[in-house]
Amino acid sequence: MNDKIQPEAMFKFSYGLYVLSASQNGRDNGCIINTAVQLTDSPKRVALAVNKANLTHDMVFADGRFNLSFLSEQATFDLFKRFGFQSGRNADKFDGIQTARSENGLIYLPQATNGFLSGKVTSKLDVGTHTLFIADVTEAKALSNVPSVTYAYYFANIKPKPQAATQSAAPSKKKRWMCQICGYIYEGDELPADIVCPICKHGADDFILLD
Repeated sequence: MNDKIQPEAMFKFSYGLYVLSASQNGRDNGCIINTAVQLTDSPKRVALAVNKANLTHDMVFADGRFNLSFLSEQATFDLFKRFGFQSGRNADKFDGIQTARSENGLIYLPQATNGFLSGKVTSKLDVGTHTLFIADVTEAKALSNVPSVTYAYYFANIKPKPQAATQSAAPSKKKRWMCQICGYIYEGDELPADIVCPICKHGADDFILLD
């Protein structure tokens, strides 16, 4: 870890939060991402970084099409659990919720969002754990006037606060580290330097010792 880089400082470098959806061979999937920016206005062009460990990454990489649903402050923690805490390899993330399809045939979320855009990948850049996709915007619609969720809003108002252990609970013999991004708890004698959170795919720098 670089001791000149404080993780809490990076948390103040706020991001939006989005559901990235894609499809391949007739199968729909989606995941939470936090890195998407508009690059140019004419033509409308965006960039998004997607973790290679996500199935949605592989779909976008292979097919080139995607939708980006802009999460609003109406989004609940259940929505983040649905798209961020499970894998599309063994779950249908869109089962049981309202969806719609855009002109490109892909799903977007019409609720708890304030807009969406459709993109077509024009170039890809390998940036290590992630791929940076550059894409032309093919469709974009505003859906509501509710403010967008930022990282700061998510941590302050949506993500549940860690619960203090009750006095009746038996003390754990192992140390516990919590991922500050999603709340995943790792138990062990030491936190592995190369740990990758199984839920949000963040590394050791984003874990804090609880005990």
